[in-house]
Amino acid sequence: MAMTMHVDIVSAEREIFSGTVNMLFAPAEMGEVGIMPRHTPLITRLKPGEVRLQRPEGQEDFFYVSGGLLEVQPHVVTVLADTAQRAADIDEAAALAAKQRAEEALQDREGKLDYARAQAELAEAIAQLKAIQRIRKKLG
Repeated sequence: MAMTMHVDIVSAEREIFSGTVNMLFAPAEMGEVGIMPRHTPLITRLKPGEVRLQRPEGQEDFFYVSGGLLEVQPHVVTVLADTAQRAADIDEAAALAAKQRAEEALQDREGKLDYARAQAELAEAIAQLKAIQRIRKKLG
């Protein structure tokens, strides 16, 4: 029998996922991390991107997180996301529109602009679009 661990993915609004997995991949600030059962305890910040779960049945689940924290214990992993949703539920048109708005805001040299906010919005929109692309590629 393969070793497993319990994973909870929660946002401020609700619990997105709670179940048993073989492995979790997450977008930590210093790069993607892969977590397996009995991993050394760890707490790290997450950047916007995709969280991927490998389930015991062989299925993979994809989620988008806008940032947050990853807490790892030997048999329990918790993703505390600012916002989170299943990758299949992302509105591609809204993500494309947000990306375009952020790009336009960054090019507006004359207006009053919070560049850090525009860059964060652009990074979030790009991460959402990448999550959509990866799930489409995976599903064929």
